[in-house]
Amino acid sequence: MSKSSNGYAQTTGLPRGEHFSDDVQLEDFTATVADKWQGTVADKHDMVMLGRSQVLRRNFSFVSILGFSAVLICTWELIFANLLFALTDGGTGGLFWGFTVTIIASIFIFSSVAEMASMSPTAGGQYHWVSEFAPAFCQKFLSYISGWVLAMGWQGAVVGLSFVVGTIIQGLISLQSPSYEPQQWHGTLLIMAVVLFCIVFNTSLAKKLPLIEGFILLLHIIGLFAIVIPLWVLAPRNTPSVALFRFNNGGNWPTMGVAYMVGLLTALSSMMGFDCSVHMSEEIKDASSTLPRAMLWGVGLNAILGYVVVITLCFTITDPDALLDSDTGFPFIQLFFNVTHSYTATHIMTAIIIINIVSAVISEIATASRQIWSFARDDGFPFSNFLKKVSPGWNIPLNAVVVSFGCGVAISLINLGSSVALNAIVSLTMSALLSSYMLSIGCIFLKRIRGEPLPPSAFTLGRWGLIINAIALGFLSTFFVFCFFPTATPVDASTMNWNIAMFGGITLFATIWYIFRGHKKYRPPVDIQNRKF
Repeated sequence: MSKSSNGYAQTTGLPRGEHFSDDVQLEDFTATVADKWQGTVADKHDMVMLGRSQVLRRNFSFVSILGFSAVLICTWELIFANLLFALTDGGTGGLFWGFTVTIIASIFIFSSVAEMASMSPTAGGQYHWVSEFAPAFCQKFLSYISGWVLAMGWQGAVVGLSFVVGTIIQGLISLQSPSYEPQQWHGTLLIMAVVLFCIVFNTSLAKKLPLIEGFILLLHIIGLFAIVIPLWVLAPRNTPSVALFRFNNGGNWPTMGVAYMVGLLTALSSMMGFDCSVHMSEEIKDASSTLPRAMLWGVGLNAILGYVVVITLCFTITDPDALLDSDTGFPFIQLFFNVTHSYTATHIMTAIIIINIVSAVISEIATASRQIWSFARDDGFPFSNFLKKVSPGWNIPLNAVVVSFGCGVAISLINLGSSVALNAIVSLTMSALLSSYMLSIGCIFLKRIRGEPLPPSAFTLGRWGLIINAIALGFLSTFFVFCFFPTATPVDASTMNWNIAMFGGITLFATIWYIFRGHKKYRPPVDIQNRKF
C-alpha cells in the first residue's frame, strides 16, 4: 500500500459508487470473510482506500445500526436516571431549556461527524480523522492522544451505565424495603452481572446482534409510552410558567446562570456519543452512505423521544424538593410511586428503564471493543498484537471484547474501596467524547479555512460546512469547560468532579508513552491509506 499526504483530489460531485479515486484499484481488495459479508462495491473501494482488509462481517443495515446508536445513547432513559442532577442544578426550567440547547448543538456536532464518517468510514473514527485531516507536523501525536483518550472513555462508559443499572436496582429495593441499607459490594456484584450478561451478546450471539438491535429499538420507542402515559393520566400538573421557567440553584452556585450551565450537562450526557455507530462502520453495508443517514436519524429520533420525557417531567414534577429527598436516591422512582401509589407499577415502569440501559451496555461493549481493536491494529497500545487479533470463524475482535470485559470487572472492583474513585473513572467518558469531537472537527475546519480540498463523500455539508463546523466547535468548547465542574459547592473530596484528574492523567500517560515508545510503534492511519496527493 502506498503512502499519502493530507491532500486530496477535488471531488467531482458524482454520487458515491459512481466516482472512485483513480488511484484505488479494487483488485487490491482483500478479505477474510465470505463474499456475502464483504459489503458493496463502495465498501470495497473504501477499504482499499483506507489501506484495510475486510476481516469483520458487514451485517448491519440502516435499521439495525439506527437501533444500535439510538439504544446506546438511551436519551430518555438517562434523563430519568440523571434527574437528581437536573433538579439540583437548573430545575425543571433548566432541564427544558438545557435539552433544547443540547439538541441544537447536537445537530451541528453530529452533522460534522457524519460528513467525516462518510469521507472515511472506519472503525477508528475520530483518531483516524485527526490523522487524516490534521496538519502534517502534528497529526501523528494528536491522533495518538485522541485514540488513547477515546478508548479509555468508552471503557469508562461501559462501567458507568452498568453502575447506573446497579444503583437503580438498589433504589427499587430501598423503596420496597425501607430497612435495606445499600452496600458498595452489592453494587459491585450488580455491575459485574450486567457486564457479564452483555458480554454474551457480544460473543456467542454476535451474529444475531443486528437483529437484536432492531428488536431493542422497538422497546426503546414503545417502552417510553408505557411510562409517560401513566404520568400524563395520573400525575398532577404544573402551569406552563412553572414547568418551563422554574429554575433551581441547589448547588449554591454564585449565579443562576452557572447553575443552569452545570445542570445542562445532564441533558448533554443524554445526547453525546452518536459516534458509537462510526466504530461499527466496518460492519455496516454501504457504510459511507448508510452511516451518516443512520447517525442523523438517530439524533432526530432520540431528540423527539427525549422531548416527550422532558416535557412530561416538567409538567408532572410539582414538588421537586420531595423527590430530591427520596431515600431511593433516584427522584424518578419516587415520582413513579407517588403517581401510581403501587409498588408493582413502579417496579414495572422502572424495569423498562433498566432493560433499556442494559441493552445500551450491550452496544457500548461492542463500541468499546471496536475502538480498542482499531487502535491496536495501528499499534497504538501495548500488547497490540494480541488486541488486534480477529479469531477465524468468529469474525469479531474477540480478544478486544474479552479485554473490555476484564476492564469492566477490574474497574467495578474499585467500588469496593471507594465509589468516589469509581465515579472519577467513569466521568472520563464525557470529556473524552467532547475532546475527540473538538479535535476531529477542528482539523477539518482548519482544512476548510485554508481552502484545501476534501475527499469525495456520499454525505457532504457543502458550502455550509465551514459555518456548521464553526458553530459545532463553539458549542463543544463551552461544554468542555463545564464538564469539569462539580455538581455543587462547597467542594470536598467526595463531591469533587475528578474528571479533570482522569482526563489529565490519561493524556499525560499517553504523552509519556508516546515519547518513549509510542512514536516508534504507532502507524498513523494517514501513512497506510491510499489517497491521491
